[in-house]
Amino acid sequence: DVLDPERLIQCPLVKHHQIRARRFPYHLVKCKESNPEIAKKLATCPFNARHLVPRADLSDHIVKCNDKAFMEQDVVSRFREPPQDQQKNGSTWQAPPCGEDWET
Repeated sequence: DVLDPERLIQCPLVKHHQIRARRFPYHLVKCKESNPEIAKKLATCPFNARHLVPRADLSDHIVKCNDKAFMEQDVVSRFREPPQDQQKNGSTWQAPPCGEDWET
């Protein structure tokens, strides 16, 4: 959690696990390995791997997921980028005109 890395988050696999936000991704990996039967019943959100929801609820979660907005913004910004041929030629930055004449 960018806002408060010390905030406690409840583990979606084992409800009595309380994990600090900064350690949450690491905990999920270990907890999935330790609890494979519970992990099989959960699905991972396509917008945020920290979101584990019951498989039956995944489509509802996708519709309501707050992180979907970030992905949609990323898709929109890609359409606003210059075409690929301009990117292949390198930077389009040009130095501003210089008023100095080193020859004089």
